[in-house]
Amino acid sequence: MSNVEKDLKVKVLVLGNSGVGKSSFTHLLCHNQANKNPGYTIGCTIDIKLHEYKPGTSEEKTFCIEIWDIGASKSHASSRFIFYNNINGIILVHDLTNSKSLHNIPIWLNNVLKYDSTGGLTSVKVSSQNTSAGDDIAQCSIPLLMVGTKLDLVGDNRRNEVSARSKQTAVDLACSEIQLDNIETKYIAAGSGNAVKLSRFFDKAIAHALQRRTTTSMTGQSPLIDRRGSIGSLERRRSNLGASFNRRMKTGHQD
Repeated sequence: MSNVEKDLKVKVLVLGNSGVGKSSFTHLLCHNQANKNPGYTIGCTIDIKLHEYKPGTSEEKTFCIEIWDIGASKSHASSRFIFYNNINGIILVHDLTNSKSLHNIPIWLNNVLKYDSTGGLTSVKVSSQNTSAGDDIAQCSIPLLMVGTKLDLVGDNRRNEVSARSKQTAVDLACSEIQLDNIETKYIAAGSGNAVKLSRFFDKAIAHALQRRTTTSMTGQSPLIDRRGSIGSLERRRSNLGASFNRRMKTGHQD
């Protein structure tokens, strides 16, 4: 293992409806093994993901990324905001067999953004070299990744429709998207498309943390807060999301 960065904190939130598999995904991500009996998350649980940043270069280093699995209980909705600070990335999780969990993805994101509007969520723009379809947009304040779980439970006759719906939401959010089964490690095996997207996401989260530290060091104070909706060109994301869900309502989509 390369030199481990011990001084920089990299924080990633995992958000989504209750029961979508956030805890199972977090366990799979951090331990590369399935957790077939995940417990109920009260408040928040934190796990550590070791990530090799820029391997094979002079900047190669291992980062300890804190993965904050946020509980979705309605009874804790009013206090969840205490976790929405100093964020370097957000993973939005939904259940591919439950369309409501997909529809609620923008609600989870907007809940974080409401806290941003109060001045609690600092933002630092990070430029991306890759702007091809499916990747995060070129200027992304907080890197986003969307994850669809329980792929194994989607019937073959519905898989194309469900997959397309999930991908369209990811396009509306201007972020990458992966689909998987939380009890199968093959879905995030080294070299797979999902593994590549995960690696790019964590690279961006680390870049976000590094740039924020540089900004803080140069100014001698906390980075300025961007109140214009900067999480990945947020106003555009909101507009795209509204148009997307309006289209679904007009077509009378139901599951």
